[in-house]
Amino acid sequence: MGDRMERAIEELLDARTGSICPSDAARTVDPDDWRPLMDEAREAAARLAAAGSVEVTQGGEVVDPGTVRGPIRIRRPPAAGAS
Repeated sequence: MGDRMERAIEELLDARTGSICPSDAARTVDPDDWRPLMDEAREAAARLAAAGSVEVTQGGEVVDPGTVRGPIRIRRPPAAGAS
């Protein structure tokens, strides 16, 4: 399931500008029973953040996905050289 969740996050971010909620990825993987997948969505976001392909934010600030509590968002990091 982890690879599927990571792909869902990547595909959603590729299709949008801005950020997504982990629930968006969970709903993509299983639209009818997404709530049990929320922990997996957050874990997938943490793996992608560790790899440098996404940032996990809360209140617009980048946070450590391993320690943050409460609602988070997932976004692409700024492009290198962007200000």
